[in-house]
Amino acid sequence: MQQFRLRGVVNFDFVFSLFLRSTSALIATPLNIRILLVVVCVLHVVLGASLGLSVDEAHYALYAAHLDWSYFDHPPLVGWAQWPLVTLGAPTWVLRWVPELLWLGTAFLVYRLAGRLESVRAGQAGFWAVLTLALAPLLHVLGIGLLPDTLLVFFTAALMGFTLDLMDTTAVQRPVPWLVWGLTLGLAGLSKYTAILAVPGVAVCLFMAHGWRVLANRWMWLALTVALVLVLPVVYWNQANHWISFTYQAKHGTGGGWEGGQVLKFLVVQMLVYGPLLLWGLAGARQACAKPFRALLAFFLVPFSVLAALSGGGTSLPHWTAPAWVALAPFAGIALARAWADGRRRVVAVIAVAQGLVCAALLGLMLTGGYPVVTNATGQGNAVAPSNPFADLHGWHEAGDRARVLVAEHGLHSVAVQNWTLASRLGWYARPLPVHVLEDRFDQFDLWAGDLPAGGDTLLVDWSQLGYTVPTGEHGFADCRLLDTQPVQRLGRVIASFRFFACYGWSGQPQPHLAGVP
Repeated sequence: MQQFRLRGVVNFDFVFSLFLRSTSALIATPLNIRILLVVVCVLHVVLGASLGLSVDEAHYALYAAHLDWSYFDHPPLVGWAQWPLVTLGAPTWVLRWVPELLWLGTAFLVYRLAGRLESVRAGQAGFWAVLTLALAPLLHVLGIGLLPDTLLVFFTAALMGFTLDLMDTTAVQRPVPWLVWGLTLGLAGLSKYTAILAVPGVAVCLFMAHGWRVLANRWMWLALTVALVLVLPVVYWNQANHWISFTYQAKHGTGGGWEGGQVLKFLVVQMLVYGPLLLWGLAGARQACAKPFRALLAFFLVPFSVLAALSGGGTSLPHWTAPAWVALAPFAGIALARAWADGRRRVVAVIAVAQGLVCAALLGLMLTGGYPVVTNATGQGNAVAPSNPFADLHGWHEAGDRARVLVAEHGLHSVAVQNWTLASRLGWYARPLPVHVLEDRFDQFDLWAGDLPAGGDTLLVDWSQLGYTVPTGEHGFADCRLLDTQPVQRLGRVIASFRFFACYGWSGQPQPHLAGVP
């Protein structure tokens, strides 16, 4: 497929202006908010400097290393935002300042929204709104690692604020609020395809405030044009690549057969990873200072309902709903502030402490590699040798370094893995070596490196947490020999290991087989 490269410098002035406004305004926030944000920021920075890139983080960092108009599975902004730092060779802990700034910007926007919606206890509502974010376990993951959802939660909060501006009868007649709104909507679309789920929320708010006459507003159509122009790179890239992103997303969204049990499982997981404090937002929407402003609740209800329905087909992942929960946070702040003032402090405090403990436990397990909860799990994730999900964040940097050395020593020219989820970390840490995925599945790595040609030689890397049998014979290589084994240690114990094989004479007919699975 023909590849189109993005040339020149990407203009992020609008994004950076939002950051600057957010961070400068934080100075004027109450002391309790500043203390809370400093604590969260320090926590994120320490963890970000101590952990390796996750599979998704590394994949999106590779977007920046292969700058393009768009990509197979996501729009391009997550790669563009990192491109300057990646070009400068910034270390991992510096790259992670991008999601941290986005997290802080999101927190401030939520604080502002809660204060605007609650005129009586504006400061308290803002504090509780930010606290609900700080006590949502999964949102910390988005604050440490840059994912498309990290961008989308920021732009969702900004879009809510700008939509609230446009609900004013004076602002709706001026061009600047509309243009800022259009820029934000376009940048949300460049972040993730599910940004489209925010559009119904915008429509509900504007129709509630102005009725059908809003359709006659020329500035609205200009703003929509701006948003569409911003997302043209995605359309351009897809047109040049046979619309593969849209086809992939359509299939990915529909999933398999629909089951009510999957929806129930989805809802339980949502409560665990975001916590019940945010559910106070459903009560807070009823307590908003003006009835039309309750329409902002659509920013939560529409995406959450759609993604919950999709979960019945097994396709919704927990972090996909993060923008919806962030949209609910200002309303949660209103309800929690009122509950605290009305004397219901004990139940609120108990839930807050419980969520704080869950956050601490999750982040602690990430840091320790699962200790002390997960031990002696160095296998490939089956009943014979269960896996350690926290091992995923450790050892890949060293494995990438070792792969580069072995490739040079043995005259090889590439690295290969047998599952696409293993490719991104090696693609990042062993760069500039190309990484081939030895399975019959089309993905971004086929665009970057292509298939390993028949008869080709490569360095095959196997990871114990997702271990495969060494492929030889009709559906593998003519010969593979073990070059090295590299254990991954955390707190003095082995949590995983890598094996490196020099493999020759690829058959071109992959059939990967998990080790230990009959």
